[in-house]
Amino acid sequence: MANNVPLLDNEEPLDFGEEDLPKGRLKHPVVTTFHLLFRTAALVVYEFCGIFSSSFIGPFIFIVVLLSLDFWTVKNITGRLMVGLRWWNYIDDEGQSHWVFEAKKGRVTKMEVRIFWVALVAFPVLWSIILLIAVVFSRFQWAIIVVIALTLTGSNLYGYVRCKLGKSDSISQSFKNMAAGLVQRQMVSNVTSMFTRAPPTATPSSTV
Repeated sequence: MANNVPLLDNEEPLDFGEEDLPKGRLKHPVVTTFHLLFRTAALVVYEFCGIFSSSFIGPFIFIVVLLSLDFWTVKNITGRLMVGLRWWNYIDDEGQSHWVFEAKKGRVTKMEVRIFWVALVAFPVLWSIILLIAVVFSRFQWAIIVVIALTLTGSNLYGYVRCKLGKSDSISQSFKNMAAGLVQRQMVSNVTSMFTRAPPTATPSSTV
């Protein structure tokens, strides 16, 4: 269940193409740096930790800490300042999942929007490729780190896409409505064919 609650200055959620994108330099250079810093550091440490250490526990803890810092930073700070979006999900007392979206028009730059979305999409893709390599070469121990990285970076990607696309209904609800419509049309077609189908002709029995 999706709740669109525009809490940032009571603005309406943004559609694609509705952003205010003034030209110029980065408006939030420090925020933009941190948007890339933790996720890049986690990827670099994963790729080169074997050169400096043969241990698994140390790099595992360090990479997970970097990924957790990246998840929190992107979810709560960089998305709000760079693209004017923020999201979260909570479970109510009845066990139902609720998505809450916030959006604010203006106060974003074209360059920051590009950096935000490119980094948001690129890193889950990179981690997916690394996971495939880890599985092919049977590095299942290191694949655990990659799965954690995919979960955290993918959650932010999914949340912001939902935040960007989700207006009055959730995306999943839209697909459910489409599927229900297809099922209904198929049922009507089947019932109609039952009444319009020509009765089978009886085959005359041969006499001896």
